[in-house]
This record gives sequence, structure tokens and C-alpha cells, in this order.
Amino acid sequence: MTRIAQLEPTRVTVGVDRHRDVHVAVALDRLGRRLGEIELATTRAGYQRLLSWAERFGAVEAFGIEGTGCYGAGLARHLRARRLLVIEVMRPNRQTRRRKGKSDPTDAEAAARAVLSAEAAGAPKAGDDLVEMIRVLRVARSTAIKARTQAINALRSLLVTAPPELRDELRALSSTRLVAKAAQLRPGEQLNPLAASNVALRRLARRCQALQAETQSLDAQLAHLTATASPQLTEAFGIGPDTAGALLVAAGDNPERLRSEAAFSMLCGSSPIPASSGQTRRHRLNRGGNRQANAALYRIVLVRMRYHQPTKDYVVRRTSEGKSKREIIRCLKRYVAREVYTLRRPRGLHSAHPDQRREPRPNRLTSIGASPHRVAAAAALLDADPTLQARSGGANDHPASAREVELVGSDPLRRRPAARAARRTRVEAHRQVPAEGEDPSRSRALLPLASHSPDARSDRALARQGLLRRAPA
Repeated sequence: MTRIAQLEPTRVTVGVDRHRDVHVAVALDRLGRRLGEIELATTRAGYQRLLSWAERFGAVEAFGIEGTGCYGAGLARHLRARRLLVIEVMRPNRQTRRRKGKSDPTDAEAAARAVLSAEAAGAPKAGDDLVEMIRVLRVARSTAIKARTQAINALRSLLVTAPPELRDELRALSSTRLVAKAAQLRPGEQLNPLAASNVALRRLARRCQALQAETQSLDAQLAHLTATASPQLTEAFGIGPDTAGALLVAAGDNPERLRSEAAFSMLCGSSPIPASSGQTRRHRLNRGGNRQANAALYRIVLVRMRYHQPTKDYVVRRTSEGKSKREIIRCLKRYVAREVYTLRRPRGLHSAHPDQRREPRPNRLTSIGASPHRVAAAAALLDADPTLQARSGGANDHPASAREVELVGSDPLRRRPAARAARRTRVEAHRQVPAEGEDPSRSRALLPLASHSPDARSDRALARQGLLRRAPA
């Protein structure tokens, strides 16, 4: 019998260099060969033109876009709405750009090659739900607060050069009383410096009042949205609508893109950075990450250090061990980041329903050696084979230990996702279960880990720290 060889369709990876008015895209095949280049307008018609152009070369595997939170946000949302894989690509290395030059096609090709090599594997924020609403309202609120501060500063500076009778009347007042008093000034009929000063102070004061009313209205809307988006987060000790909004915006509308609480901590800039030298073993503050989320964690820690008794006891103990206040705050920010991740994490990430499952990691399953067909096959295996799931019983039962989870077969596509899901579910659930003789009302969110090293993630280290216990027989 004669057999006809079936050629596998070309797998296409597209890199996009985004700008305000135009985008430049470059398509590569799985071997890194350049297929074509296109320039498109930043409109819906331009986005559809890009998609049609890419599909002419073959099956599109992924789009690598630089700056999906800025100029590339519209294209990323357009592609995600059509269920295409979109990868967030960081800016090229400065040394590489200096060596190879800088142009839009070069940057687009670098984005595509970063996706092919699995160097870029991050999922962009969805930007299509409550968290996006919180983000845009926070922008309006921050600009209103900044404008009000500028108006008050201008009001104070005008008093320095105002006529003596006006300056003596207003200079000793607080900012609130100054705004209220200046808003009632009347210029009078005489045209002189005093009348002009009254007009200027009155205008600035009424501007402050309008901005204050705008800020209060935005605060009410933000409080309602944050409570709707994550009621557990806003009910936690020391977390208000403003800090909760900053943390929600950092995580995005699709927090499942964060693979672990360690990834969320790194995103917030609260992960420990090794600063050891010689016989000194220590960690220092992380100066990277989302600084607004980091400031929110800092404010939560300050509140708990003053009013939260378990945190106050922890500060006393760590101080007796020789830790400085800065190091204690660094540790507490890390614990709060873990608590926030647990409260914000969506339920049912590892459910058998395909719509509730996390998207596979691009650097594991969608690199050059793995096609989307293998990704779909791996997801189908997890759905069809109940032995790949942790036998954890009901919602109130103790999850099975690592020894009780048997994974059938030696295929890493079957072994790794199930083991990771079982381990994360087991550890997170045991952190919430009180130990024997322990007060259930006491919060366990701030109980410290003995080490931040990778060994602390092993079963043996977790058992030594009391965070992992065997399920009752």
C-alpha cells in the first residue's frame, strides 16, 4: 500500500514592536527563519489585518508583544478575545541593542525570538474586568489629589507676597480652614493689588474644594469596586480600599497568570534578595517590582506593627534575635504578600473543568519542541485520568500527602502539571488548618518560615516548620 507523507503545517511566531500610531510585526517559523514583516495602524482594522497576514504563513502559535500595559494593550486584548496566545516581552537588553542596532523591525524580531527561546513566558494582564475599572479610577484619583496639592501650595505661596492686611488674617490658618476662608473672599470694586489677591485666592480655594469633592466621589466608587472584586482582601486586618486597590491592580484581572505566591512577592518587590558575604548570611530589601504595590504592603505592615498583637509579638521576638527594624519590615512584607496572594487567588484553578484550568506555561509546552497539539493532549490527559489529581476528598478534608499522590506513567507532560497542582493545593490548605492545641481564632498568616531558601519548599523543611502535617488515617 502506498503511503503519502503529510507535511506538518508551518508554526508561526509573531513579534510586535508597538508605538502609539503604528505597530511593526515580524513573523518567524519554528526554526527562527524570518517569514515576513508588516506595518499596521493601531485600529481594529489594523489588528485584523495583522491576524490575516500572520495566518497566511501557517498556524499561529503565539504573539510576543512588548509593552502590553501601554501602547500594546489594544492589540493584546484583540488577540486574547480570539483565544490566541499572547506573551508579554520585556525590552531588549541594552548591550544587545547597542551591538545589533535599534529599529522597529529589529525590535519586533527580537520579541519573536524571545518567545521562541522561552526567554519571555509571562502572560499579560487581561484588562477587561473589575480590576481595570479600579485602575482607571485610581489614575483619576491620583491626578485629582496631585492637582489639589498644587492648588494648596499655590495658595500658600500667594500669601507670602499678599498685602499685609490679607496675609495677617490668613497666614496662621491650617490648610482646611485656609481653603474655607479664602473661598469666601470678595474682590470688591476697587482695582488694586488687594482686590487682585482676593480674586486669585478665591479661585484657588474653590478649585481645592472642587477637587476634594471629586476625590471623595472617586473614593466611594473605589471602595465599592474593591469590595466587589475581592471581599476577602478588604476584610483582612490593616487592608483598606486604597491598599487593596493597589494590590489588585498589580495582580490584574487574571491573577492566575501568577504561578505562585513567590512570583506575586517578586512582582510586588517584597521578595528577599541575598546580600551575604563571607560568614555573614542575610537578605536585603528588593528595590524592584511594582512600587505602588510595595508601598501598599509597607502601609499594611506599619498598621499591623502598631495594632495587630501577633505582629507586635513577632517584632519583639525578631528584635531579640538581633534583627534590625528594616529587616523585620522586609520579612513582614513578605508574609503579607503571601497572605494577599492566598486571599486573591481564584478558587478552582485546578478543577477538572477546562474553562477553569490555568493556561499551560509557554516555556514548558509551547517552545520550539512542543506544539499546541501536545498542549491540548496534556490538558486532555489531566481531564480524563482521575489518578493524576490529588485525592483530597471534600472541601473540609485534609489533602493527601505527597506519598499518597500516585502519578501514572513517565511522560513529563502528565507528571509535572499534576504534581505541581497537588503540591500547591496541599501546602496552601495545611497553612490554613490549625494544629492540635492551637487557638483557631489566631491568624496563621504571619507565622514566619525558617528560611527563604529553596530547601524551605521541600516536604521535609515544611514539616520541620510545622506548616505541613500528615492527614489523619
